[in-house]
Amino acid sequence: MQNDGCFGTSGGIRSFQLQNWKQKVSRTKKAEFIRTAEKFKNQVINMEKDKHSHFYNQKSDFRIEHSMLEELENKLINSRKTERAKIQQQLAKIHNNVKKLQYQLKDVKPTLDFVEKLREMMEEIENAINTFKEEQRLIYEELTKEEKTTNNELSAISRKIDTWALGNSETEKAFRAMSSKVPIDKVTPSTLPEEVVDFEKFLQQTGGRQGGWDDYDHQNFVKSIQNWKTKKQQKKEEIFKLKEKAETISVLFNNKPEDNQKQKEQRQKQKLAVEAWKKQKSIEMSMKYASQLKEEEEKEKKQQKERQRQFKLKLLLENYTQQKKEQEEFLRLEKEIREKAEKAEKRKTAADEISRFQERDLYKLELKILDRQSKEDEKADKQRRLAKLKEKVENNVSRDPSRLYKPTKGWEERTKKIGPSGSGPLLHIPHRAIPTWRQGV
Repeated sequence: MQNDGCFGTSGGIRSFQLQNWKQKVSRTKKAEFIRTAEKFKNQVINMEKDKHSHFYNQKSDFRIEHSMLEELENKLINSRKTERAKIQQQLAKIHNNVKKLQYQLKDVKPTLDFVEKLREMMEEIENAINTFKEEQRLIYEELTKEEKTTNNELSAISRKIDTWALGNSETEKAFRAMSSKVPIDKVTPSTLPEEVVDFEKFLQQTGGRQGGWDDYDHQNFVKSIQNWKTKKQQKKEEIFKLKEKAETISVLFNNKPEDNQKQKEQRQKQKLAVEAWKKQKSIEMSMKYASQLKEEEEKEKKQQKERQRQFKLKLLLENYTQQKKEQEEFLRLEKEIREKAEKAEKRKTAADEISRFQERDLYKLELKILDRQSKEDEKADKQRRLAKLKEKVENNVSRDPSRLYKPTKGWEERTKKIGPSGSGPLLHIPHRAIPTWRQGV
């Protein structure tokens, strides 16, 4: 009975410690989740502030776009509020069911109906939790897909804008290269239209856009014109020199009205050719980026599948690690409780053995004392009997001191003469008999 009570107490301690450990782990996870939620909430608030400041700064320039974005934002805000209210309602329902179950557990009745009722309530709570988790998982997956689609669209738009800027800069660079003094065949790309090449050749033949001036003289002339009002007297001689040089160059290149008209026509052709070339390049780049976008989407899908697979493996590994930790903790607690129970059992056994040995030693001591007492009593009784016998018998013994010097009877028997000692010749020596199996050997 004592052993049963000891094991029952150890089992209660083990379950209590295990429950405390689980509650501690649950509180830690809850605190971590709350910290993460607060962090995300602060990030959302900061992003909202940045967005509003950017929109209000650009509102006057992009009023139509801003109104569209504002309308979309209001829709998203209302959608988030509706979703939040729905989630809070579901959580409140689950919380109320749990409270009802806790209230029922306060007054437990050992009946089948009560157990069945508890089982139904627990199943209802479990189903509600699983449904809530599944809905949130589907919503999260849908939002993840929308986020990836939006990111792909933004990347495509960004690349398109970069392509436009790159196309404009490349065209300007080509025009500058063709208008310089380097021969046209060395600087004109093979992809430029024929009209552009003809126009550039015409410009070189007629003096270019600067009328035959080089870049240095043209820049000086522009600076002189800009500073004409403020530095009129100082720049007069320099302007005359530049003018004389310009007239000389114009005479050399024979700038005529027919050349100006031809230049205008060539410029118009070049403009149309550049526009057609830009459109063609834009179409080619759009097709190229469409194919790249498709490839990136396929690659993203593969990466998404791989990430999902790795995420599942990670969850499995985390679950396995958590289960292993819980199992190790449970085994450790069980081992500690078992060792405590064994120590308590050993202490109890040692106490019982000590008491038993003490009782045995006490019993032996009592027996020894009784035996000694009985021997002393027997000895005393014997002394009393001898004393009584001595009193009854008279002791009249004569003393003879000379008897101490007389030989004893034994010594007298030993000194008696038995017969001849046999000092004659020895005629026969007795031998032991020879066994039959050795005779004749």
